[in-house]
Amino acid sequence: MDAYIYDHLRTPRGRGKSDGSLHEVTAVSLASQVLAGLRERSALDTRLLEDVVLGCVSPVGEQASNIARIAVLMAGYDESVPGFQINRYCSSGLEAVNVAAAKVMAGQAMAAIGGGVESMSRVPMGTGGGAWATDPEVAFRTYFVPQGVSADLIATLHGYSRQDLDAYAVASQQRAAQAWAEGRFSRSVLPVKDILGVTLLGHDETVRGSATIESLAALKPSFAEMGEKYGADGVALLRYPQLERIDHRHHAGNSSGIVDGAAAVLVGNAAFGRRTGMKPRARIRSFASIGSEPTIMLTGPTPATQRALKLARMQVGDIDLFELNEAFAAVVLRYMEALSIPHDRINVNGGAIAMGHPLGATGAMILGTLLDEMERRDVGTGLATLCVGAGMGTATIIERV
Repeated sequence: MDAYIYDHLRTPRGRGKSDGSLHEVTAVSLASQVLAGLRERSALDTRLLEDVVLGCVSPVGEQASNIARIAVLMAGYDESVPGFQINRYCSSGLEAVNVAAAKVMAGQAMAAIGGGVESMSRVPMGTGGGAWATDPEVAFRTYFVPQGVSADLIATLHGYSRQDLDAYAVASQQRAAQAWAEGRFSRSVLPVKDILGVTLLGHDETVRGSATIESLAALKPSFAEMGEKYGADGVALLRYPQLERIDHRHHAGNSSGIVDGAAAVLVGNAAFGRRTGMKPRARIRSFASIGSEPTIMLTGPTPATQRALKLARMQVGDIDLFELNEAFAAVVLRYMEALSIPHDRINVNGGAIAMGHPLGATGAMILGTLLDEMERRDVGTGLATLCVGAGMGTATIIERV
């Protein structure tokens, strides 16, 4: 059975610090505002939904327990709608959509919502701890290093210079600024309001269209100290002994920003469309998640893409547009090189370097951005993918109908 995307919505991304515009808004409120907005603009009878799946990467504190079910209730959905949260690190939001689609494809749901939420200003990244980074035996056996060192490892291994990385980052900022200036995101971004109904933020807060290679050149590498002083470089070199050293080339300007945000994607079968009168915007053709080498960690999008393409019986050349989460500039440069993807077909409206990466929500956000741009350009196929902590990757292929 086919699964279709009927609609999607996201919040703007707010700077993930105490002075960010969304800091006063809890994760539950971010998620419930998106769910309520999706219901209202689709005139959705929520009794037809059989699940809501939300990604959340730090499900602790006020993001803990089952944020999806609580957000469903706070959004005013019918109490018959269940909900649960998942965590596949950075691809959680896309994986949530894939899980919702899988239920529809299996005939176990007429309609479901997949999405995600993360309030990184209120629940900082890494708050949940976990054995991978904190258990010495686990860290030793898996050659654990922080993600930033992994990004620098990719750059060193594949010869991406600081200027290469900064040039990509500047392009991301310029593309995002142009997309906002031309209103490309306006259809799918829901302004976030406070408890009094006052709008707090209606645009992505971290876009800097004026960034230049010269301005980025003034920034110091962000991961040199943890690599050199605290030993992460040595661990990585044990796994990659062909290198003499790791050159630290990533910094705040060519890495993804820490932000708050939420997103939701409405998925259903053909019968759902007939019953509601809604027209499907795209069919989810295939999806895949894979495991990859955990020290370099961030190269999973390539094999995930290859598996999704194989499942769809497609080739790279069959895809009109790509969206890859810009966790770090080297991640995108490696992906383009490995699959021979030209820059004018990927992240054409910028990405997380400019707009930020709200961990649990990003996957659903980039899928929606991809669909909107496919419609704007009147092209047929698109692929969204993300690198994932601990060495994984997730990819989803959609086609317009």
